[in-house]
Amino acid sequence: MKKKHVKKNRIKRYATYAVHHWTLYALVLPGLIYLIVFKYIPMAGLVIAFQDFNPFVGILKSPFVGLKHFRFLFSGRDFVPLLVNTLSISLLNLLFYFPMPIVIALLLNEIRSYRYKSLVQTMVYIPHFISFVIVASITYVLCNEDTGLVNSIIRSLTGTTKPLLSGTQYFRPIIVIQNIWKETGWGMIIFLAALAGVDVQLYEAAKVDGAGRWRQMWHITLPAIKGTIVIMLILRVGALLNTGYEQIYLMSNALNRSVADVFDTYVYRIGVSNGQYSFATAVGIFKGIVGCVMVLTTNWLAKRMGESGIY
Repeated sequence: MKKKHVKKNRIKRYATYAVHHWTLYALVLPGLIYLIVFKYIPMAGLVIAFQDFNPFVGILKSPFVGLKHFRFLFSGRDFVPLLVNTLSISLLNLLFYFPMPIVIALLLNEIRSYRYKSLVQTMVYIPHFISFVIVASITYVLCNEDTGLVNSIIRSLTGTTKPLLSGTQYFRPIIVIQNIWKETGWGMIIFLAALAGVDVQLYEAAKVDGAGRWRQMWHITLPAIKGTIVIMLILRVGALLNTGYEQIYLMSNALNRSVADVFDTYVYRIGVSNGQYSFATAVGIFKGIVGCVMVLTTNWLAKRMGESGIY
């Protein structure tokens, strides 16, 4: 009886709080509806990964085939190259792209002129709003073997040109450079927000003790945003198998497909274009499970190292 009474009081307290702060819940409602309609309800369709789904008869009447599509994915000759290509691009992004927003945020934090800082910040994050279609077009114009600016410079220096758009050895570096140019400024905003919360008195005390700008950055700024860096790293590791469909698809061609074909483009080419919706869903589930395991593992390691993690 006592437990029921406590539970009743708790529910009543929550209801009273919700009534008093209904405007806050009203603000949350559109986002909540969006999540339910576009994220949670579609999860019911994951069942087609275990069926030979036929859109003409629907989910309920499509035959159940168990793990057939997963076996086809793992035993197929494309699986290992796809995994290698996907992990290669993701690890290069993790190694070269991930630190760039942190570096730019630290450098901008050292600028004392507010106008100059705002100008640089705006210029750096504007590329985020440019479509990858435009980014790919700019890349083609710059790297074209006949008339591209980059190849014109290379020709003037060496007398030859490089197959930047078709050579397999250049595909991954170009993808990483595109990501750095396009997304560094947007990622930088998170770290600038974290830097805004650093206590100014710490810097003043460090100056009194004779610490220069570099020592202040190393002993005050970096430790202050270490938690944010760890959280962003965990989320980044969780997305190792997500290389982005649009960018890879636009930059790939028949000559570089051996290194450009990743899970996202493979799902579109084999699953969606050929109408193999069950197989495409199976690949999506595989990617989701791997991402979940990577997040849980990285979060566990972060906690073992004394960090807070994401939960």
